[in-house]
Amino acid sequence: MSKHKNYDTIIIGGGPAGSTAATLIAQQGYRVLLLERDAEPTFKIGESLIPATYWTFKRLGMLEKLRASHFPQKFSVQFFTRTGKATNPFYFFDTNPHESAVTWQVLRSEFDQMLLDNATEKGVEVRRGVRVRKVLFEGDKAVGVVTQNVKNGQSQEKNNLETIQGTVIVDSTGQRSLIGRQLDLNTIEPNLKKASLFTHYEGGHRDEGIDEGATLILHTEEKDSWFWSIPLPYNRTSVGVVGELDYLLQNRREPDGKLNAQKIFDEELEKCQPLKQRLEGAKQLFPIQATKDFSYRASRIAGDNWVLIGDAFGFLDPVYSTGLFLALKSGEMAADAIIEAFRENDFSETQLGSFGHTFVAGMEAFRKLVYAFYTKEFSFARFLSENPEHLGGIVDILSGDVYRRDVTHIFPAMSKMCYFPPEVPLGYSV
Repeated sequence: MSKHKNYDTIIIGGGPAGSTAATLIAQQGYRVLLLERDAEPTFKIGESLIPATYWTFKRLGMLEKLRASHFPQKFSVQFFTRTGKATNPFYFFDTNPHESAVTWQVLRSEFDQMLLDNATEKGVEVRRGVRVRKVLFEGDKAVGVVTQNVKNGQSQEKNNLETIQGTVIVDSTGQRSLIGRQLDLNTIEPNLKKASLFTHYEGGHRDEGIDEGATLILHTEEKDSWFWSIPLPYNRTSVGVVGELDYLLQNRREPDGKLNAQKIFDEELEKCQPLKQRLEGAKQLFPIQATKDFSYRASRIAGDNWVLIGDAFGFLDPVYSTGLFLALKSGEMAADAIIEAFRENDFSETQLGSFGHTFVAGMEAFRKLVYAFYTKEFSFARFLSENPEHLGGIVDILSGDVYRRDVTHIFPAMSKMCYFPPEVPLGYSV
């Protein structure tokens, strides 16, 4: 096992959260190493941005690159009821006349690589094909990582290990949650145990004009599941269905115990005629993929010399496309806390986690709207017909303006139609 010289910050994971934190820290002159397990860009789900990502992209210097990209522009999100009726689109510019009201639908392999290339341009040392085996601690203090080169997705010989030392270790390993698992920090939210089945299609119907790039959220007939439809480049559409784990997967196994994901997907699509009609004549591009979408959160967001960002800290149901936004925002907030830590020479949990309560408060706003969505008796149309003054608040949340505006005023009225779980502060399990 060899040792390597010290870095100011080591980022584990090259997704959007890691790239964001790495770039912003490096821009301030600190030595940053970013370690990414995959040697090449890979397919990932989670392809829809929401408008509030604009402000992070502005700090990263990414706006012009995104404007020059071939990613479809996204102006709105539109919901379809269980009867197949399309509700009025939620246009982000209704509450925000700024150019930030327009965002993008992204192909993740290309988008993530754009962020990594941008990080390299800003001075980050990026190494691909490197797996972090574990984070090293001296007592409660993180002091470095043990890495192993990866070839063709497999770790090479076990003696090919390297110890790299760093002042601050940032876990951006997504749902692998390296530090969270190492320290046993994660708790699954029991009422949000979902699963999803998804694929891409080529072709199919899209609306015209500014509605062409909209995210569509479509209930199935009994509201036992819902579909997303996200337009992508190359005339592709990302389509997925989400439902309770037991409903979608566990209770649908074949007599031999195997899971026929394609059959389940097709059965659910039959219960969502508006989407089925849009996909007539479209070509499915790869076999149905299945994943568990368990919502979870770590009880801590930082410790002495370490920080969790993105899905390494927590994952929230994908219905409002908040994953990329929360990844980018947590990376940005963590970077600011880390930069301040270097300036003050204070790498304590208190300093590195100083953004935690603010960040979690924004997650809680999304979490409540998720619970509203999964209440079968709740509908946005009925809520807004009875409470039209709250349209702006809902659009603000769907836009991601949970850190720039007060959105909590909508929840007392909404709580009359649906159940909201108690808020969970940092330091407690969900």
